[in-house]
Amino acid sequence: MAHLLLFPGAGASRDQATLVALDEGLRPEWTTVRADFDYRKEGRRAPDRPPKLLAAVRSELAAIDDDRVVVGGRSMGGRMCSMVAAGADGLPAPPQVAAVVAISYPLHPPGKPENLRVEHLAALRVPCLFVSGTNDPFGTPEELQRWTATIPAPVTHHFVEGGRHDLRGKDAVVLAAVRGWLATLPRATPSR
Repeated sequence: MAHLLLFPGAGASRDQATLVALDEGLRPEWTTVRADFDYRKEGRRAPDRPPKLLAAVRSELAAIDDDRVVVGGRSMGGRMCSMVAAGADGLPAPPQVAAVVAISYPLHPPGKPENLRVEHLAALRVPCLFVSGTNDPFGTPEELQRWTATIPAPVTHHFVEGGRHDLRGKDAVVLAAVRGWLATLPRATPSR
């Protein structure tokens, strides 16, 4: 079975609309695990520091009995998954990570393009999909393409015209982009 592990952005839960749309829209070919970070499970609103967030991704990944898992999510969730896939927490990249899906990757805080979140990108060794709005204040298409060009593995971009960071009302577009890209991955269709 092919698994997709998805985490939400900082202000949302596992029930964020885009994650639910992916979960429902990719069945039965993909088994989707929508996970919450620990701070959400504990009823807190403020995100933990990156080490705890990265540990949560590794914990959820370890619970999936599959040697091939695509990881990712929205905003902070996609970023944390890409960091685990790159071994940015000082641990080896998990061998079961087959690819990364980053929806609305937060390249930098709005209005602060000098505060880049790109240190780990050059260490990613798996295919990556970046789905972003063309009006995302966390990074323009040009900025995102510039920095994702440092990834040595295959990178695909899908830009949602007029979309902002939340990609509100664009779940069908995001689903179509992710479904199409997953179909290009090696062994994308599980054997039965």
